[in-house]
Amino acid sequence: MSDLAAQRVRPAEAPAEPWQDNYLTSEQGILSWFTTTDHKRIALLYMASLLAFFIIGGFAAVMIRLELFTPAQDLMTADEYNRMFTLHGTVMVWFFLVPSIPNTLGNFLLPLMIGARDVAFPRLNLSSWYLFNGAGLLLLFSLLLGGVDTGWTFYTPFSTMFSNGYVLLAALAVVLVGFSSIMTGVNFIATVHLLRAPGMHWFRMPLLVWALYATSIVIVLATPVLTASLLLIVAERGFGLPVFDPAHGGDPLLFQHLFWFYSHPAVYIMILPSFGVISEIVTCFARRRIFGYTFMIYAILCIAVIGFLVWGHHMFVSGQSLFASLIFSFLSFVIAVPSAIKVFNWSFTLYRGQITFEAPMLYALGFIGLFTLGGLTGLFLASVPIDIHVTDTYFVVAHFHFIMVGGAVTALYGGLSFWWPKITGRLYPEGWARFAAVLMFFGFVFTFFPMFIMGYAGMPRRYGAYPPEFQIWHVMASSGAVLLAAAYLLPMGYLTLSLFRGARATDDPWAATGLEWRTRSPPPRHNFEPMPVVDEGPYLYHPEAEGPHHTDREPHERQGRGA
Repeated sequence: MSDLAAQRVRPAEAPAEPWQDNYLTSEQGILSWFTTTDHKRIALLYMASLLAFFIIGGFAAVMIRLELFTPAQDLMTADEYNRMFTLHGTVMVWFFLVPSIPNTLGNFLLPLMIGARDVAFPRLNLSSWYLFNGAGLLLLFSLLLGGVDTGWTFYTPFSTMFSNGYVLLAALAVVLVGFSSIMTGVNFIATVHLLRAPGMHWFRMPLLVWALYATSIVIVLATPVLTASLLLIVAERGFGLPVFDPAHGGDPLLFQHLFWFYSHPAVYIMILPSFGVISEIVTCFARRRIFGYTFMIYAILCIAVIGFLVWGHHMFVSGQSLFASLIFSFLSFVIAVPSAIKVFNWSFTLYRGQITFEAPMLYALGFIGLFTLGGLTGLFLASVPIDIHVTDTYFVVAHFHFIMVGGAVTALYGGLSFWWPKITGRLYPEGWARFAAVLMFFGFVFTFFPMFIMGYAGMPRRYGAYPPEFQIWHVMASSGAVLLAAAYLLPMGYLTLSLFRGARATDDPWAATGLEWRTRSPPPRHNFEPMPVVDEGPYLYHPEAEGPHHTDREPHERQGRGA
């Protein structure tokens, strides 16, 4: 090991046959996967569960787009259509987007990136996965019994007076998955506070760790409010308590306040981890230290704090006072500032960088483009007059998907491409991966950009039938959805194939910095042997550092220092 690398971290020397000793082989038998407390295995269990829910939610999206291909409602009845978009929204939001990066990449990488042997509470980690799957099965059971037609927001009085009784099972399922998220959040907070490697002080932590830490705080503080609001639905619908019914002294808008007090911070539960993933990728493939590292940290924390203060911009047409609407509008513009800081910092990191366009970098660039467009349209929705005009139209659908799907899903695929060699010890076909990344960007734009035009022209969302003048835009969106589906499915194919035919990866195939690259690929059961010592800050790339895939030398010999 070079003296330069030793000054930064002192990892264990790799054994002669590392492939015979890793987390995939340390425990034998199928049953060991369901009793494991290894955070890396639990991350893979979450990946399998989320893939199943992604397929279910994607199937519902396909049915919606097929119905909207023609103006007449000729594929499903109105009730069936309502149940289908409720299935799509509920599954994709609560069982895919919210846990997508924290429970998969976060679970796998957080201990590795701070030099820990595991998370603080390994058994709690496994319990959260079981609770997550139990909640998912309860939701699917409620949908199989008769379905839910309230939309993923469970608005009152739909959920308390007009929907069928199965809405209570769906609400309880979301309550349970909320407890699963809280368990993960508590685990991550304790891990960051208690298990950092010697020398890993707060401002030496990677930005992904900061993003997961801030996300965990939001989860722990906000999710109990969602739990309370859904349990109040159960109390009114199941036990007759007058909570939301104005005929008995209740307030129907109380649910909206409670729901959006959680659900707008939930937007940042979905997107903050994506910021961390993109930061790790951009700095690696630009071969430069992230521009404004400290400002990036404060931007992450500001987003987490201000996110609790803007829920009212979802309620501009609900009858709240004009003064309240103006305050929420102002705060919604304020929260755009730390989000813009991140885009500017990524741009300045790329400026004069030695950029290479591997698949993870293409996903990252696609994320920046989609998130920027989604963020700019968010400023339109923060303006009271424009929001009133486009409320409950496809403009809102497009904005939401550009941020949540174009952002969170693109970042998930980018992060999976980046850390796949570390997770599996295998390389995938780079050409196919680049093609999938480009296809995902264009497929997404072709699918959702026409919805901005439809929404501004007045096309309401959640309708299975529509005026014929909007058909051309729906046909464009449905055609783009075919490309997008191909972009989502293609990586599943070549990544699976790489497990059997992919070349074995070196410990650091991207010539990246970070503790996770200083251990073997795949990592051993307890990550590091012995534990590393951190002596310098993150992202210290040498301006002449070699780029990715130079595998003729050991990773620590390629490790640069200085920026």
